[in-house]
Amino acid sequence: MENLLRIALIIALFLFLPRWIWGQEAKTRIGLLKYKGGGDWYANPTALSNLIRFCNENLKTDLAPEPATVEPGSREIFNYPYLHMTGHGNVVFTPVEVKNLRDYLLAGGFLHADDNYGLDQPFRRELKKVFPEDELTELPWDHPIFSQKYTFSKGLPKIHEHDNKRPQAFGIVKEGRLVVLFTYETDLGDGWEDPEVHNDPGSKHLEALQMGANILSYIFRN
Repeated sequence: MENLLRIALIIALFLFLPRWIWGQEAKTRIGLLKYKGGGDWYANPTALSNLIRFCNENLKTDLAPEPATVEPGSREIFNYPYLHMTGHGNVVFTPVEVKNLRDYLLAGGFLHADDNYGLDQPFRRELKKVFPEDELTELPWDHPIFSQKYTFSKGLPKIHEHDNKRPQAFGIVKEGRLVVLFTYETDLGDGWEDPEVHNDPGSKHLEALQMGANILSYIFRN
């Protein structure tokens, strides 16, 4: 009996004491969505780690230095306040993933899809499964996401050119809260990558990181 009580006490201490006591202080992590369908969800491999570093240095956040890779059907997505997805190709959400994503977003989560050229149609199609009652609508230039620490008076910056279209930010709002952000014709993720990957000018790399910092700042405040 005494041994059982000792074991129970050890388990209770492990579960309820702060993690720093065990030398494993918890930090907020952001997530990268590993979706099905054949699209390259893994595009821009240096992007999120660079964005995290920029935010920790300039916003004084304390984010874990590397993102977590998580699938849309996993309950682990509830551990991450921000999910990022990108790619050039197809996306498919299964019924289980649709329900899980909807539950996550309505419970306070945030999904940012960044079109890396080719994601537009499949993302819109699959998002319609998650929120069949809603349409993606363009965010106005005076939306607060464009005026956090950094001001973008004309909305999204243009990082990479594809079809000579203007950059646009679309969103879905539920109960007054932006829960989905779709950035189109801007390629923020490319701009977050190491500059030598795409040979971006320093000004474009900085613009992309500043806009990314605004996005994270916005979701942590709302």
